[in-house]
Amino acid sequence: MRKLKLQVQMTVDGYIAGPNGEMDFTALDWDDELNQYVKEITDPVDCIVLGRKLAQGFIPYWAAVAADPDNPEAAAGRKFTDTHKVVFTKTLGQSDWANTVLAKGDLVDEITQLKAQAGREIIVYGGASFVSALIKQGLIDEFHLFINPAAIGTGMAIFNQLDRKQDLTLLASKSFQCGIVVLNYGLKHD
Repeated sequence: MRKLKLQVQMTVDGYIAGPNGEMDFTALDWDDELNQYVKEITDPVDCIVLGRKLAQGFIPYWAAVAADPDNPEAAAGRKFTDTHKVVFTKTLGQSDWANTVLAKGDLVDEITQLKAQAGREIIVYGGASFVSALIKQGLIDEFHLFINPAAIGTGMAIFNQLDRKQDLTLLASKSFQCGIVVLNYGLKHD
């Protein structure tokens, strides 16, 4: 069974965005060590899962980065552009993006089918509602929480839909020069 892992930026007080989607808390001065850490997370990935709202900015952004050979993130752009993507949506009728299919069925069924397919690891990027739904259903196997050195007091959280306790195991933690601390947890499966 393939592993689904989450990579997300968040504040010390647990928000992935401000009340209106603001992400001005994110530390942008990443060094080579943090970029290498992200590369190690994404290298074994051959499928990216996205919620529709994030996909509409994520996919075109990384395609533009990949197309610019002078962009220092061009390699990451190529990875995100070339990797197969599954966008969860109830509103889009078709995908106009390369290497992208739409998932319109039940979230649990669709993710379970993806995990059962042959392949490497799957990574998810998404907004608060989409990620919260995945967490609530116990579908995320590994969490990579990028804790930024800021607290915002209110905003969009991803653990607020839980209806039962989920036990996690700390797999690793690492701090970086820009102030980000990455906490890597695995979900304890019953």
